[in-house]
Amino acid sequence: MWRNPSHPDRPLHAIVQPPGPALFTAIRDALDGGPAVLPLSPGHSSGHAEAALAALRPTHVDGVPRSDGTGVPGDVAVVIATSGSTGAPKGVMLSATALRASAAASLRRVEASKGDRWLCCLPISHVSGLQVLVRALLSESEPIIHPGFDPHAVLTSGAHHVSLVPTQLHRLVELAADLSVFRTILLGGAAVRPDLLDRARDLGARIVTTYGMSETSGGCVYDGQPLYNVDLKIGADGLIRISGPVLFSGYRFAEPPAPLDGGWFVTSDLGELAGGRLRVLGRADDVINTGGEKVVAASVAAVLCTHPEIADAAVIGTPDPEWGELVTAVVVPANPDTPVKLSQLRAYCRDRLPPHAAPRDLRILPRLPLLPNGKTDLVRLRAGT
Repeated sequence: MWRNPSHPDRPLHAIVQPPGPALFTAIRDALDGGPAVLPLSPGHSSGHAEAALAALRPTHVDGVPRSDGTGVPGDVAVVIATSGSTGAPKGVMLSATALRASAAASLRRVEASKGDRWLCCLPISHVSGLQVLVRALLSESEPIIHPGFDPHAVLTSGAHHVSLVPTQLHRLVELAADLSVFRTILLGGAAVRPDLLDRARDLGARIVTTYGMSETSGGCVYDGQPLYNVDLKIGADGLIRISGPVLFSGYRFAEPPAPLDGGWFVTSDLGELAGGRLRVLGRADDVINTGGEKVVAASVAAVLCTHPEIADAAVIGTPDPEWGELVTAVVVPANPDTPVKLSQLRAYCRDRLPPHAAPRDLRILPRLPLLPNGKTDLVRLRAGT
């Protein structure tokens, strides 16, 4: 049931600590009716924790009461602070019911067993890391929590299941390690190159790709198909819509509480359904308008990432007096000594994309800047930093 966030009646405890047993205990207690939790990662270079505390006003910070704090509705167990890359962080309010429904559906889909160990090497301040802990709770097992990502420690963790972002999987693949040590690798947070999936599976990995966001309690679509009790549809505007018990309870201090369309959460992602499977095309706000033609940046980047001389790629629109925006490729070369040229990229795209979608500008970087959740930091790319 959707509740009015103007009636706070439950304390909200911000925990600004590295991942560990204390944070796991606080989340377990929150799901059992204790104080709601706002998990934040300390020492983040962007000042995200400080911005989140100012915007979301918890009642306590690491156990110390705040005079300006405000509680949350009684059904809210966790508040996840979004990245805030386009402004002040938003607080996504999640109920224990939604978190448990998501975790139970995940365990059901991957056929996990009671007592299976889950490895958390993602930030718990993000829903992907948080849900690893909730899956462990429902599995009646102690989670294995790493303070960061160390490939060797991950491989020797003894965990049955792990959640990763593509950058982490890439580092494991580079070690040419036996990835069959994990019964399941849940992979999400960003688009993944097909060749990376192929290489990982050749090393024995059982990979399940996931799609979701904080508002859906994390991944709610596995390998293109919705989890149990989750429904999908594509609106006339091309945006993906999601319904089901995994949906959030609203945004903290926001009216209206959530972008709903008849009970469906309207995402910012463009998609299509074919044969009952979801294909995510890219974010609606990443559409480039060049010469009156619209280009989905993520679709172009996916094509560029199949080029044999490209290790990684992103696509952005850059202002141009003639075209309005230029389709600009930001590329990490496979061999830094022989970076790919713009003419080569355009020739490669000729048979794979419409003419207006081929890049008209090229930037070479040693690596793409990433957000803590593993997604490419498009804001930094657009700013040229």
